[in-house]
Amino acid sequence: MSVSKRAKSALISVFHKDGLEPIVKKLDKLGIVLYSTGGTEKFIKDLGISVVPVEDLTSYPSILGGRVKTLHPKVFGGILSRRENESDLLQLKQYEIPEIDIVIVDLYPFKKTVASGAEEQDIIEKIDIGGISLIRAAAKNFKDVICVSSMDQYKAFSDILSEGNGKISLEQRKVFAAKAFAISSHYDTAIFKYLNQKDIEFRESFNEVSTLRYGENPHQKGYFFGNLDALFNKLHGKELSYNNLLDVDAAVNLMNEFNDENPTFAILKHNNACGLAQRDTILQAYIDALVGDPVSAFGGVLIANKKIDKVTAEEIHKLFCEVVIAPEYDSDALEILKGKKNRIILLQKDIELPKTQFRTALNGVLSQEKDSITDDRSLLKQATELYPSEREIEDLLFASKICKNTKSNTIVLVKDKQLCASGTGQTSRIDALNQSVIKANNFNFDLKGAVMASDAFFPFPDSVEIAGNAGITAVIQPGGSIKDQLSIDYCNDHKMSMVFTGIRHFKH
Repeated sequence: MSVSKRAKSALISVFHKDGLEPIVKKLDKLGIVLYSTGGTEKFIKDLGISVVPVEDLTSYPSILGGRVKTLHPKVFGGILSRRENESDLLQLKQYEIPEIDIVIVDLYPFKKTVASGAEEQDIIEKIDIGGISLIRAAAKNFKDVICVSSMDQYKAFSDILSEGNGKISLEQRKVFAAKAFAISSHYDTAIFKYLNQKDIEFRESFNEVSTLRYGENPHQKGYFFGNLDALFNKLHGKELSYNNLLDVDAAVNLMNEFNDENPTFAILKHNNACGLAQRDTILQAYIDALVGDPVSAFGGVLIANKKIDKVTAEEIHKLFCEVVIAPEYDSDALEILKGKKNRIILLQKDIELPKTQFRTALNGVLSQEKDSITDDRSLLKQATELYPSEREIEDLLFASKICKNTKSNTIVLVKDKQLCASGTGQTSRIDALNQSVIKANNFNFDLKGAVMASDAFFPFPDSVEIAGNAGITAVIQPGGSIKDQLSIDYCNDHKMSMVFTGIRHFKH
């Protein structure tokens, strides 16, 4: 079998015509016979280039409103025939079927049509039949045919034509075949996810992939699958690392809790907030967030829910941080932040994030609905004789939002809408509470009048006892322990208020 083959014919049928003209002209210059259909055929003719209509090849017109154009043995026989199989060649001759060496085809924009909110019938019409069949046929027969299945491949294909003067190697055809099947599987996954209503199936597919510098550690390879450009405009800095992306994900999810609220600033390290405050200005919010833990803030990820102005940028610039995220920047603020060449500056766009989460586990995948419940006043159930004051309620709900987005077991301490400290990722709730109290004291926070949030219930009254002794006056927790009454009794005896939400917020 010849490793390289000179192409003699090409079938071109594409939805998107962008970038097609140079390819068509190059094929024509190489003397390659062109076959085409519908709008693509007209496009080629308008370039003054000779093209054979598929209808002339098949002796059948396009029928059923364009649903059937290329689905014919004279088309698929020419693509699927094995060039070194004598029986195949005899049948091609018998039925007057020309060999087709190049297939250039793309698919109807199904995902874009779904995203546009189109009616179901319009969406169904964007389920490609002919295109997907051509892609699979050409990719299957990569030993003899090259399949160009996306406009993103035009440049690489054009280079191949130029370098080989029309000759295409087996290795090149195989690479394009793999890409073709990646596109077809991604397309079918999108259709399945749209149509599937009841079956519990795991089907995820991403066309975009970024190779990261390394994974969690330098000896690990790392990749990101997805389109970051849909979520951020990267304005400055080095490429995001694997660990950066985990922190950015945690930061975005945390700040989503405060999107429509007063200026709020958060500082994260290892996926957890080490500082967070809400104030009348973004500058004061940043200053008070930094006070929460100026040590951990070093090398952290910073995120704001409002525009970052010049005075705030000047303060941020004093800190070594990996990433800064905001929905908007003043031009002079941006210039200041760009003063550190490696600092990553992201402009966050307003898009909806996925509603499901998944991660590998053992020899499979765990999938779940995202924790979409944010504790609010409607969930609060008075558990103690004393009900929290208005200020305490605001702080409790503020603390609960942080708690929901912190690694379990966690305890979060808040006062005046400022994170005083948190105990994160501890194996016991008591350890998390002790960690938070010690940390708050180390950074000179006065916990008298502060509130406490817990991601899960207290099985014993020791937690509220430690909290009370530290100065905590109000508590928010899910409740649900068979020994809830012990914690309630302690709070009643010591003039502490406590509310239950009925919602646990574990995060592992």
